[in-house]
Amino acid sequence: MTTLIMGLGNTIMSDDGIGPKVIGLLQQDGGLPEEVQLLDGGTLGLDLLPHLEGIERLIIVDAVETGKGPGTLVRLAGEEVPLAIETKLSPHQMGLKDLLAVARLMDCLPQEIVLIGMQPHCLEMDTELTPVVAERLPELLEMVRGELRNPHASTYPG
Repeated sequence: MTTLIMGLGNTIMSDDGIGPKVIGLLQQDGGLPEEVQLLDGGTLGLDLLPHLEGIERLIIVDAVETGKGPGTLVRLAGEEVPLAIETKLSPHQMGLKDLLAVARLMDCLPQEIVLIGMQPHCLEMDTELTPVVAERLPELLEMVRGELRNPHASTYPG
């Protein structure tokens, strides 16, 4: 199964940069199966559409508004993904909503979509993660790796 791990977020807005940070760590660590692709999607929105072609499973890593304490980890799949991005924690999540909608219309929406994220503490201008988020980064990374080892086979509603 062709899998794309896409990290989203703005790396100059502190904890919003969690997605790209995870992609960077996965690139450094290596050892991923050849059917797994990594993409730092930043805040690109619809410009990411070509990257979804031929992808069967999409794992999105991003800062997510959970309504819980900073550093709270979350795994969402299927119908839960578009609901999570409705909160519009940051402008790029509106782009993600549009990306998924257009991918569906163009019939290139991956069969399985999973969002693995963390509640941010701070979204102010800074290139570093806050301590509470940085401390949980290894657990978030392990959740992504765990998703590769044991997919939960949740599908996005078509």
